[in-house]
Amino acid sequence: MKANYLFPNKFKRIGWLILIPSAIFGILMLIFNYEPAFLDFKVPAIFVNEFFGDKYFLGMVRNNILNEIIGVLTIISLLLVAFSKEKTEDEYIYKIRLESLVWAVYVNYGILLFCFLFIFGGSFLWVMVFNMFTVLLFFILRFNWKIARLRKSSDYEK
Repeated sequence: MKANYLFPNKFKRIGWLILIPSAIFGILMLIFNYEPAFLDFKVPAIFVNEFFGDKYFLGMVRNNILNEIIGVLTIISLLLVAFSKEKTEDEYIYKIRLESLVWAVYVNYGILLFCFLFIFGGSFLWVMVFNMFTVLLFFILRFNWKIARLRKSSDYEK
């Protein structure tokens, strides 16, 4: 089966090399609320909603861009890891990939439905922030777990 939508296998290694440090740094940044002053810039915004201030479309706002840098690196690296070909990409691996993606979407939205019902206010904002990453994370975890089990089984020919 030809999967045209997948990145070449070498992109998986690049994805892991970006994902691990960006995820660690992102978690540390959240825990310690780290925002270095040298990353404060005026950036374009599509919608501006200032606290106790104006609301308008298309403007410039002062923002620390560390969150955006970490978020972009994490999303790009998750995509590279999740959607890079395996060294041997056959129909069975394609089936595992598809099943893992469907499973990840079901689990992700099941958790999100639970959070809609039982988490409120500012805490729900954090749920939505993490939700940007979890569907890809769940997919990567399940896909790699299934591939590892496949490689350990004696039925799979290399």
